[in-house]
Amino acid sequence: MQSIIRTSAATICLAVAGCTFVSLSEKGADVVQMQPADVLNCTTVGVVSTSTQDKVVISRGDAKVREELLVLARNQAGELGANAIVPIDQPIEGKQNFRAYQC
Repeated sequence: MQSIIRTSAATICLAVAGCTFVSLSEKGADVVQMQPADVLNCTTVGVVSTSTQDKVVISRGDAKVREELLVLARNQAGELGANAIVPIDQPIEGKQNFRAYQC
């Protein structure tokens, strides 16, 4: 019986590790990711710092973590009144910074 419980718990952990935990907000949906050259004529609104779990028992995978960081950045930038973001740095241990712009 305990073997079944442990197996079930491990399966749930592995399933959760691949899931996305963050939803795009209404304001975040109006924000797009751009390249530095695309925002030369835009106004800087601020800097957005994002973080998410990069491990849930096991590594969640680079693509999922990057996706969540981008969604979080879009949501936060939308709250600032921005409509564009540009990554400042690369994701490290589930953390990344973005510059928010109004274009």
